[in-house]
Amino acid sequence: MLDDYISYLSPIDQLINLKRQMQKFFKFNPRILLELPLHFCGCAIVLMSLSLLSDQGENMKHIDGTFKGVRNIDVYYQGWLPDGEVKAVLFIVHGLGEYVGRYTNVIDYFVPRGYAIYGVDHIGHGKSGGEREMLVRFEDYTEPLSTFYKMVAGWQPGKPIVIYGHSLGGLITSFYLLEEQAKFKAAIISAAGVKVPDNISSTTVLLGKVLSALAPKAGILGLDTTYLSHDKNVVDLYNADPLVFHGKTPARLAAEMLRAMKIVSGTAGKITLPVFILHGSGDKIVDPAASQMLYEKVGSKDRTLKIYDGLYHEIHNEPEREVMFKEVEDWLQTRLN
Repeated sequence: MLDDYISYLSPIDQLINLKRQMQKFFKFNPRILLELPLHFCGCAIVLMSLSLLSDQGENMKHIDGTFKGVRNIDVYYQGWLPDGEVKAVLFIVHGLGEYVGRYTNVIDYFVPRGYAIYGVDHIGHGKSGGEREMLVRFEDYTEPLSTFYKMVAGWQPGKPIVIYGHSLGGLITSFYLLEEQAKFKAAIISAAGVKVPDNISSTTVLLGKVLSALAPKAGILGLDTTYLSHDKNVVDLYNADPLVFHGKTPARLAAEMLRAMKIVSGTAGKITLPVFILHGSGDKIVDPAASQMLYEKVGSKDRTLKIYDGLYHEIHNEPEREVMFKEVEDWLQTRLN
């Protein structure tokens, strides 16, 4: 019977169902499974991940589906809704190589507190169509957001919508807000890659543009996943996740990211809605100086910058995440009231 459950593993989002089945089968908390010999099920990574996953669906409603994005590419979306009244919406914009289903900790904290959460997998990411991490232009990421925003606004008429972008999603969010901020009540921008790294010269940028044109699929940038989180389980699960892109970032995407960074850094003063910018001081994937720069350049009178001492890139997946979530919740409450 257990083998039947284990054979059902491949998509990562099915782990939650596996957890429920194991709870029924063993009649105890699946964290105890971590103490069992690894040969018992032959999947250490899966067992470690079970302790990270919540029982989504027991106290919330889950929806998903697809719509057509740029060049008729299928864009996959998900939503999580509280059982009771929705007080506001969090519009998640995920990071590079990942997908919105990885935001389990954000979902588990905010949905029981009355927030509906929605997000898409960017084209070339997660369950959306398109070649992995490939795009034609940076707007390939923002145009589907406008389509999805209309869908969410239709599902939640009159509810305030707060955009929440992390990492590449923070860059996408900042870029999107330059023209579309009127849609949102506020913005939360986490570990945003909005600043051209200091070690990238103008010559390197020029060479990147040439490579983007001549060999757009060439992988040029890798990710050291060690610095995603201090929680080793988070890192191990990420490294084993088949929905995460584990290759190097293509030249075309890298060039388009640099273009977007320059646009945001040059015109961030156009962003005037309330904004909460947060970053971990120990982040070695995106320099915290990027968040400092964004804070200094946005035109918002209501702006907050919080640097969390020693935390790595995915603040929402750090052991100390509850502290950050509580501060974000308090900040939201003030703006929503």
